[in-house]
Amino acid sequence: EKKHRIEDAVSATRAAIEEGVVAGGGTALVRARAAVKAVVDSLEGDERTGARTVWESLTAPCRLIADNAGLEGAVTTQEVESASGNMGLNAATGEMVDLVKAGIIDPAKVTRAALQNAASIAALVLTTECLVADKPEKAPAGGMGGGGGMGGGMPGMGMM
Repeated sequence: EKKHRIEDAVSATRAAIEEGVVAGGGTALVRARAAVKAVVDSLEGDERTGARTVWESLTAPCRLIADNAGLEGAVTTQEVESASGNMGLNAATGEMVDLVKAGIIDPAKVTRAALQNAASIAALVLTTECLVADKPEKAPAGGMGGGGGMGGGMPGMGMM
């Protein structure tokens, strides 16, 4: 476990050196919504629908982090969106802070790659005419419960 954490830290540091860092907690993705909205407004039809889906999905990480911190995710996301700069949610305290100053950062490369991978998977799902999924298995009925009363063993076999 400790070795895995060290490897993750080294990888994150390398990624940060390569492409820099952004405010963490999904804040950078919320900030990107303004640029995506401009693209949405310039498109029509299916392209507009797809771009709008991307625009809407950019709030998901911030919203889920807030939800997991016991806060109202939608409200927190609106607060982050209306804030400026690096202001975002410190999930540990529930307060809006300058995330970069607080050390709550993500490697830009990781954030970019996550968005690209999500788009790639979405495109694959949309262009595939079928999907294969595991069929939920029904759990077998439980066996009979143990009998109450005296301990185990057959009567008369000296198990007292």
